[in-house]
Amino acid sequence: MWKLYFKHSKGYRAQALLTPVFVAIEALIEAILPLFMADVIDRASGLEPSSIISGFMNNVVNYFEWLFPQTPNVYVYCYGVIMLILALLALMGGVVSGILATNASSGFAKSVRKDLYYHIQDYSFENIDRFSTSSLITRLTTDITNCQQSFQMTTRISFRAPLIFIFSLIMAFLANSRLAWVFVIASPILVILLIIIITKANPYFKKMFKKYDHLNLIVQENITGIRTVKSYVNEDLENKKFEHASSEVASNSKMAEKIIALNSPVMMFIIYASVTIVAFVGSLMIARDGYGEGSTLYLFITYAIQILSALMMVSMVFMMLVMAKASTDRIIEALNEVPTIQNCSSPLYEIKDGSVEFKDVSFSYLHDDDKLALKNISFKVESGMVVGIFGSTGSGKTTLMNLIPRLYDVNQGEVLVGGVNVKDYDIKSLRDQVSMVLQKNVLFSGTIKDNLRWGNKDATDEELIAACKLAQADEFISRFNDGYDTYIEQGGTNVSGGQKQRICIARALLKKPKILILDDSTSAVDTKTDALIRKAFKEEIPSTTKFIITQRISSVEDADIILFMVDGKIANIGTHEQLLKENEVYKKIYLAQTKGGK
Repeated sequence: MWKLYFKHSKGYRAQALLTPVFVAIEALIEAILPLFMADVIDRASGLEPSSIISGFMNNVVNYFEWLFPQTPNVYVYCYGVIMLILALLALMGGVVSGILATNASSGFAKSVRKDLYYHIQDYSFENIDRFSTSSLITRLTTDITNCQQSFQMTTRISFRAPLIFIFSLIMAFLANSRLAWVFVIASPILVILLIIIITKANPYFKKMFKKYDHLNLIVQENITGIRTVKSYVNEDLENKKFEHASSEVASNSKMAEKIIALNSPVMMFIIYASVTIVAFVGSLMIARDGYGEGSTLYLFITYAIQILSALMMVSMVFMMLVMAKASTDRIIEALNEVPTIQNCSSPLYEIKDGSVEFKDVSFSYLHDDDKLALKNISFKVESGMVVGIFGSTGSGKTTLMNLIPRLYDVNQGEVLVGGVNVKDYDIKSLRDQVSMVLQKNVLFSGTIKDNLRWGNKDATDEELIAACKLAQADEFISRFNDGYDTYIEQGGTNVSGGQKQRICIARALLKKPKILILDDSTSAVDTKTDALIRKAFKEEIPSTTKFIITQRISSVEDADIILFMVDGKIANIGTHEQLLKENEVYKKIYLAQTKGGK
């Protein structure tokens, strides 16, 4: 936990280190001010002040009486002015320390959030699957906020409270060592009770954050799929799911807070018990023994409150640190996660061509040989070929294509691109040459131009239009009032499914890849447009190897080769005509799609 604080406070350490200096000024003045008030009480009672500052104040009062001989009760003005100055200095110390602590903690949070966000960008799909998107969002938001608050409290209150405790205890012993032992006895009791409370509460906070992950997952799914929810009139079901997840968070939170809630009454009981004992014993000493005066009793009650309030603040810091510890562990876990896909020691940056070969490839998402998603896949395609990937849902089509740009790594066998194992390439170089249009087309908030330039940030307007013409997108984009400057809402909600698919295809083409993978990416367009897209690909980008994943045979019947997949295996390889002759299942599907099964 402290390593995280130290590492990510770089650049803000000066502010973090200066914070305790101003906190010390504030704490010291708070410990000194009661002495001045005690002197005022003694003077008002007609007694000679006896505190450690009395000699200094006598000289100040005598000097003011010499300057203003006719002024009545000059000591009131002297004490008032000095106490006001001290109060202003304490205020300055508090304000400056607060500003410094806020800046340092904000900078710390910014550094952690940046490093964690950038580290997540290096995650493979496998890493992301292990954590889940909702959990990573919680770590980037709630957990870092908890750490930020604890960092601020650590740099300010965790110094302020001990300093007030030490200064006040010293002053109490200087005023009356016999009464001061009350605080020495009370303090360990508070510490022991605090440790017990922390130990009991910590496990519940850890459980609570896991429940937060689940709650965020439900919220994320509901908001992103709100159209589906409403179209099925399933708001009640979603509300029940949300209520259940919220109840689980609340339940764990309540258990933790119930334990934490014991902190306040226990602390207050010990504080007021100590004050009562000080008041009782001090009164007896004054009345029976003539030991000390009313100012001494005032000092002790004041210092009792300061000392025990300081311990109360320490308990608050510890409570915050308990919560932050759970959050810190989660952040460190994500930061220490090693991406499962990394560059080799001497990666290659040039890819010769778009030829692809699979050599006896097997793959499992769970790294379990008994649960293989792909089994003993072998095939080879030359650069520029059109390859159809056909099969039922769950047959492994998308998984197969994810291995080409190393979104996942194979468990057995090899995947070669341009005659070289994909593991030997620089990851960025490989993925720059492999464009994918995924099943779930994603457009980001911004203009159509902004979205297209994800494929090539330096693309000219002419290149954007050319790519859109290939993807049959220019036609509908030109009809928009703002053309290519039309603003796309988050998730592309203001364009149709087919329009979204064509924009995504154009975006992929702008990369000018050696390999283009279309994962069911023309499912929302009509067959005529689909045919035009395939025709444009054949004529305009003949050297690009094109993989077309589909469940619509018409999309791949003119492909150079078709892989017919069943249960993670290649059942047949051949042209459309060959598969019609050799595979009865393929033939039946074709007839069902083209002639209604007749």
